[in-house]
Amino acid sequence: MKDHQIINIGKSIFGLCFLLGNICLFGYLITGNEDFAVGGYMLFIFGTLLNLLFVIGLVIYGIAIQSKLNACLRAIGILMINIPIAILYAVIGTNII
Repeated sequence: MKDHQIINIGKSIFGLCFLLGNICLFGYLITGNEDFAVGGYMLFIFGTLLNLLFVIGLVIYGIAIQSKLNACLRAIGILMINIPIAILYAVIGTNII
């Protein structure tokens, strides 16, 4: 796998989780529909597992193929941006509900 493909995997997973988190948060803020809040909670749980799974996979891949370690670490860094965003959204969600 090429370096840009590894980094694109990190960007794609980040973008997916970020987009779904925004849909849940702003969907609840705009409509007041509790289903968005439940979906956001489920996304928080499953998104954490998904991101953790990809981080572990990238670490293993980077260790196994040393020439790809820097690309894997960059992709992991992109995925880690989700952590403070998820915490912020969780705080906003708990304060609203």
